[in-house]
Formats: sequence, C-alpha cells, structure tokens
Amino acid sequence: MTLEIAAPRALALVGMPGAGKTVCAHHLEARGFFQFRFGGIVVDEVTRRGWAVTPENERIVREELRRREGMDAIARRALPHLKSALNARPSIVIDGLYSFSEYKTLRHELGAAMVVVAIACPRALRYQRLAARPERPLTAAEAEARDYLEIENLEKGGPIAIADYTLVNDRDPQTLLDALDALVASLGLQP
Repeated sequence: MTLEIAAPRALALVGMPGAGKTVCAHHLEARGFFQFRFGGIVVDEVTRRGWAVTPENERIVREELRRREGMDAIARRALPHLKSALNARPSIVIDGLYSFSEYKTLRHELGAAMVVVAIACPRALRYQRLAARPERPLTAAEAEARDYLEIENLEKGGPIAIADYTLVNDRDPQTLLDALDALVASLGLQP
C-alpha cells in the first residue's frame, strides 16, 4: 500500500530583515499566487492609529499586539484571511511569518498544508540591502538593533531554524528567484 501525501498549499516565507522574503513574495504574486503579508496587519494598525508608517512605529505596534494578545497574535489575526484564500485558491504565499508561536499556531491550523521556506543571506549583505532600499531604509546600526529586537522579543529564530527548506540569497535576485521557482515546481504548488 502506498500512502499518497497531498502537496502543500501554503508556502510561508521566513528570514531576517533584508534577506529577500518580500522579493520572493512579490515574484510569486506576479506569477498569480495569492500573497498575504503578515506585516500588513501591523501597518494597517499603525495607519488606523493615525501614526506615520515608520520602522519604529511598526515595532511599537508589533510588540504591543504580541504583549496584549500573545506571541501568535499576528497569525491568529491572519488566519481568517488565510483560510478564506485557501478556500478560493489552490495555493497561497505567506510573507513574513515572525515568531515561533505564530509558526506553531499556523502548523496546528494548516498542518501539512504549510511548508516553511527560510530565505537566508549573510548579515553584511542584508545590511547593505536594507540601507539601499527605497522604502524604509535602515542604517547598519538600525538594522543590527532590529535584528536583536526581532530575535530577542519576537522569537524570530524559531521559524527560520525549523524551516522545511532554505534558500541562500547571496547573489543576484534572479538566482534566488530561479531557486524559488524550482522549489515551487518540485512541491507542486499552483497559483
């Protein structure tokens, strides 16, 4: 008897700031995949409060939501959107799963339907990319401080460490996207 394992339906992208998660998410969205950005929940809350969308205000809201609602607050807020998208689409992309608690909540709710892909990049290269990005650029000192805050306050290392797959982004974007496309094809994910 052969057990047939269903193809995953949700691909969660994890990684440190500047690793290339959003590049991957936008690429898959351009290919027709539904993309849900966890950071969008935080940005929406910053905007709802009438605050400027800045890394500092996002950090304040992100940490407050988790302190008030638990470390899996963003995942729980995202679940209705994710489940709705999974009812309508063959596959979805989750951009920016942060905490280990979020990972555990999604793993419990989505089970084998979810695979986690870590996008890894050398720290110095991430910091160069963060300084050069047009939206919300960070100095090296700001990037390092954000790394520490995300690792220490947001359990960010857990999902990266336990990822099902890791793609290294230490060359040009097209090399990363080619590796991502190959992985998506091998997993049988369809938009």
